[in-house]
Amino acid sequence: MFKLFANAWKVEDVRKKLLYTLMILAVVRLGCHIAIPGIDFVAVQQNINAYSSGTLYSLIAGGYNSNWSIFAMGIGPYITASIIMQLLTVAIPKFEQLSKEGQEGRKKLGVYTRYLTVILSTIQAIGITRSYSAMFVADSMVLYIASVISLVAGSIFIMWLAEQITAKGISNGSSMIIFVNIISNLPAGIQSIVYFAQGGEIMVGIAKIAVMIAILLLDVIFIVFLHDGERRIPVHYSSKMLGRNAAGGRSSYMPVKVNTAGVISIIFAISLLQFPQQISMFFNTGATMQKVISVLRMTHPVGAALYVVLIFLFSYFYVSIVINPNEIAENMKKSGGFVPGIRPGQPTSAHITKVVNKVTFFGAIFYAVIAFVPIVLEWILGINVGFGGTTLVIVVGVCLDIVKNIESQLLMRHYKGFLNK
Repeated sequence: MFKLFANAWKVEDVRKKLLYTLMILAVVRLGCHIAIPGIDFVAVQQNINAYSSGTLYSLIAGGYNSNWSIFAMGIGPYITASIIMQLLTVAIPKFEQLSKEGQEGRKKLGVYTRYLTVILSTIQAIGITRSYSAMFVADSMVLYIASVISLVAGSIFIMWLAEQITAKGISNGSSMIIFVNIISNLPAGIQSIVYFAQGGEIMVGIAKIAVMIAILLLDVIFIVFLHDGERRIPVHYSSKMLGRNAAGGRSSYMPVKVNTAGVISIIFAISLLQFPQQISMFFNTGATMQKVISVLRMTHPVGAALYVVLIFLFSYFYVSIVINPNEIAENMKKSGGFVPGIRPGQPTSAHITKVVNKVTFFGAIFYAVIAFVPIVLEWILGINVGFGGTTLVIVVGVCLDIVKNIESQLLMRHYKGFLNK
């Protein structure tokens, strides 16, 4: 990997893209330390633990200590809007037609996604402002409105920065911003682990930390193998006579990735479990709602069981939207393709459905295991690492995508990169 980055630095175009990406990421991290207008910074520092949450959304948005900043929502509303638009593309015929119209259709869907981002970010900004109302320097409607506007503007600005990285930088902009926000919390996680080792029996603490590190390393290796795992369905194309020559007759395969749903199923599951907590930001909830929130925490047995069930449900739901076996079988039939031993048409569709369901089942199991790693560590070892599971999936996936993107950039410029041995 180090050799790859060294080779990339020697190529001027790739070097400019790397520097441009790093510059934008620096702007993102800087904005995470700019306070919301009107908020009492002294009160924030005194109550930082009460207002900071160790949720996945908090990590994605910028970290525990940036919940009071203008970038408190981060890229979250844009990610949510993108997922909703992807679902609506299947549910609404007009959006489905736009998705099939090429670049122009995708541009229109992009515009709708931005509008939806503004709506979602406004709703969430109102909730954040309401939850922080006791921390403002004055009980003023002007300050509250300024807070909502700054939060929405911050989220839209991050969305624009993400699009700039995608267009002019390295890899996907949204993924890069989420990646750097998660990595920024690594020192705090290490610090909490060190504090844990210092309390009680030092040898017992060190032994627990060693076990935790070993488990996380195995988790990373497992994620790397899972990231590129796929089931290949063989496809043969019959030859056609064009004059005196035979055309076609080639063999190929249709890949079905194990991580088709990937981390999206985990994010959906976490979002649904944390929905009551989000509702409590808008309304003064009583003891019953607080009890529900406590039971739905993933460290609670009920919340943990629901977590697994939701990961399975959302995995199948997302795959059913992304992969359409009937459409694939029809397109395969039109192009003269067939699966060996399977008749074209409905039998091919049924075969693809069977394979996809089987791969999705194992994929859901794998991702449920990965998501449970930090929960199990907290149950058994009593260590709350603050990261792991889902965050590891995101970090490892982005790292692999960055490497592939840089390598493809080098190969396009006739540079061998990793292949140069």
